Amino acid sequence: MNKNQSLPWDHPRFRSWVAVARACQLMQTVLTRELAELDIKPPHLDILVNLYRFEGISQQELARKLLVGRSNMSMTLPQMEKRGLIERRGDSRDKRVLRLFLTAEGRRIAAQAMAIQTSLIERTLSSTPIEQCTALAESMEKIILALQAEAADEAAESA
Repeated sequence: MNKNQSLPWDHPRFRSWVAVARACQLMQTVLTRELAELDIKPPHLDILVNLYRFEGISQQELARKLLVGRSNMSMTLPQMEKRGLIERRGDSRDKRVLRLFLTAEGRRIAAQAMAIQTSLIERTLSSTPIEQCTALAESMEKIILALQAEAADEAAESA
């Protein structure tokens, strides 16, 4: 690299990328610590929240929403089922499909976990104006779309 070339960390886009990555890492660390009292982790919270919103969703739909593979689901869901947080039931029209439902205990834990997450979000962003939160969300959604396109291109090339 010559003296006239700028270093990657001098570029605003690089700085943004690193800031987003660090924020994500720290959010996961703090959320993990705060959810420990419920004996769940962020991936469990993601599942509980999605089942709270979309009860009866299939395992495949849930995996797609969470951007994880089916193998990840096949490891996590049995643990949650054994703990009594979720139920898997066969689809009445297609016996190959399993639908997911919260149990009463799962609904209780989901509500508590959402309260913990909401409190963390409020503490973290309460001094940020709503307009700035909206702009930040829109920027992150653009990044998500760009990265999803990258992943899709890579999957298409390897197929």
